[in-house]
Amino acid sequence: MCSILACTGSSLSKEDFTAYLMKTISRGPDDTRVNSVGDGFMGFNRLSIMGPAPSGMQPFHLYENSSICNGEIYNFRSLKKQLQELNYTFVSESDCEVLLPMYEQFGCDMFAMLDAEFACVLYDGRTDSWIAARDPIGIRPLYYGKNKAGDLLFASEPKNLVGLCDRIKPFPPGCYYKDGVFTRYADPAVVKGPCTNNVSGAASGEHPFAVTGTTRENKGFRHDSMETISKEIHDRLIRAVEKRLDSDMPVGFLLSGGLDSSLVCGIAAKMMDKPLKTFAIGMDIDAIDLKYARQVADYIHSDHTEVIITAEDVKNAVEPVIAALGTYDITTIRASIGMYLICKWIRENTDIRVLLTGEISDEMFGYKYTDFAPTPADFQQEACKRIREINVYDVLRADRCISVNSLEARVPFGDLDFVDYVMSIDPALKMNTYGIGKYLLRHAFEEDKLIPENILMREKAAFSDAVGHSLRDDLMEYAASQVSDETWEEDCKAYDVAVPFTKESLYYRQVFEKYYPGQAAMIPAYWMPNKTWPGCDVDDPSARVLSNYGASGE
Repeated sequence: MCSILACTGSSLSKEDFTAYLMKTISRGPDDTRVNSVGDGFMGFNRLSIMGPAPSGMQPFHLYENSSICNGEIYNFRSLKKQLQELNYTFVSESDCEVLLPMYEQFGCDMFAMLDAEFACVLYDGRTDSWIAARDPIGIRPLYYGKNKAGDLLFASEPKNLVGLCDRIKPFPPGCYYKDGVFTRYADPAVVKGPCTNNVSGAASGEHPFAVTGTTRENKGFRHDSMETISKEIHDRLIRAVEKRLDSDMPVGFLLSGGLDSSLVCGIAAKMMDKPLKTFAIGMDIDAIDLKYARQVADYIHSDHTEVIITAEDVKNAVEPVIAALGTYDITTIRASIGMYLICKWIRENTDIRVLLTGEISDEMFGYKYTDFAPTPADFQQEACKRIREINVYDVLRADRCISVNSLEARVPFGDLDFVDYVMSIDPALKMNTYGIGKYLLRHAFEEDKLIPENILMREKAAFSDAVGHSLRDDLMEYAASQVSDETWEEDCKAYDVAVPFTKESLYYRQVFEKYYPGQAAMIPAYWMPNKTWPGCDVDDPSARVLSNYGASGE
């Protein structure tokens, strides 16, 4: 990870600007630079991953233009070769150096040409224009807001803007900003279909989560054979993992013992010429997945580490986790405790700097609660919603838990080519009519034997439950101890955005407001199953409360 900060005007001194940039120094502890650009500033905190030599330090400059980028551009080598044929000379091995010559050649059309996880800001000195953009999934974070002087600011995290901007907003994924207008260049929830081009709210100040594309109608979905679907899922995920192994720094793997992380590890183990370094975390008394992670590690012969945590570790992590995340969402916080603590251990005890994770699979192939989807159209609509909002839930969790510990996250299931295909599969084929969820993904890897059969066909457990059933219970008990029995219901009414509805949600909101006062609109709502579906009108986001949880937690 790295962190970026840009201010488009002259209202801040360089010293003050630098102080706000340093709020995310953990994202990029290797080097810091602030440059005057136009009337404002660009700042960069670097975590050296690709092209770690000093020549790769940002901001980059080309002619009158400048750029900063937090990202990995997986097709940078092919782009670089094409640009060299056009007589561009490169000074570093950094993947992000291609952005300015790309902009020189293609303008803002360049963003749709990137196979990347990125957030960037560019300055066009010829037209005095500021441009910002974010990848279609939103894997790399970007936020924006205006200060009291009217200057626009862009930042990797909201903490860079707290105290500067009255209202901090997530930058909409798959969009670029230029000259006061947001334009959508990609929408992973609309596969090869029309989408809204101009993002509503850019001028009026409306929250960007109002932006929606046009959902593909059923007649437009792929109706490939099961054989073709299996091959496409299989081959595209393998390519997604392969490109994310490209790193000039040591790579590790988070292995929960569930299907998604196990597949990522199994695929990578076949590609690498030395054992993977895999890491699993669990509670000291009832961790569900440690035994399954161990089975996978033994099967793929990885160098495996188990990190054991206690109830006291969980309680002590709550406030730093909320401060790092910038959310009050119950599901995100519960699932972040284990990820935050394991990443902290990895940073303190290893030389690993890049971690591959298993996020985003559920949003496309289904959760436990999507077994209750009334129709294929309902399933697809829910998948589209989750993909569009994942940047403030699971992707946010992975980014913050990893980056606050000065590591970089890579997410193979978020590969644009993979997402494009899976989202275009007829949703009737993705619904659970097979007796087990996510069957298409499981079936695609049955023949390879990359992971044990019992892991490939094992029902999903919620991550917070998998770390240990007691983790959720410990968190609920701890939160209740921090909230008044007499006043908590009345205290909930103090909030008019995402009103808390339990003691746990109230406590998380109170901690959130301590670090991000008045910024609750950054999160669109609590992550919950679709309450309009039969069987899903529940008062807790854990899959454990659903009637079909079954053997998931065993």
